[in-house]
Amino acid sequence: MQIGILETGHPPERLGGRFPSYGAMVEALIGDGHRYECFDVTAGRWPAAPDVFEAYVVTGSPASVYEPIPWVVDLLAFLRDLDRKTKLVGLCFGHQALAQAFGGQVERSERGWGLGLHAYTVIERAPFMDDAQTIAIPVSHQDQVVDLPPGARVLAGSAFTPYGVLAYTDRPALSFQCHPEFRPDYARALTDGHRAGEQSSGLVQTALTSLEGCPDNDRVAGWIRRFLRDDASAPPVS
Repeated sequence: MQIGILETGHPPERLGGRFPSYGAMVEALIGDGHRYECFDVTAGRWPAAPDVFEAYVVTGSPASVYEPIPWVVDLLAFLRDLDRKTKLVGLCFGHQALAQAFGGQVERSERGWGLGLHAYTVIERAPFMDDAQTIAIPVSHQDQVVDLPPGARVLAGSAFTPYGVLAYTDRPALSFQCHPEFRPDYARALTDGHRAGEQSSGLVQTALTSLEGCPDNDRVAGWIRRFLRDDASAPPVS
């Protein structure tokens, strides 16, 4: 499969270039057996022939999907204009971008920052999911999807993030508010010294402590690989 990765952000400069790009993190998450091409859309780099790619992954970003930033506006239009058969995967900002592009609503959450290892309860087990056990994955977000777009269904979530994992009935799209592409070392480095600590140092420390737990990144990576490989429109497993 030929997969286009739409890079909408980069590891912060304060980490001194010690970690790979978000595009490289996505490639490592999904693994071998595919052809990848990364596009830094924040710099105006877009696929010249969008239909060449069978799937796109939209990465995380410090930006907000409701801000009138030119590349964000272009990204939402790009997603809406894609062939409906193109598979889509959204991660954090990408999760929000898919929802915003397809008729949902994203806002700055009144619950504040989500940091550390968060658990999502599986509400509906889709065919590409190995089982219905709770997942625990690193998060780093302040915005959330607050209104579902038409055709979206909730696969997993929590009290803090009710719409944590979404799939769509009208197109092969899957998205996660969490960051399965963030390995433990990067999640810890990103959280340590996070700007949320300016308002609540306790929040950052609690998040760092949570990251000592066992994340389910590899398990969720399997979901994404099977979603990309299989018929994403198949009915959910009962």
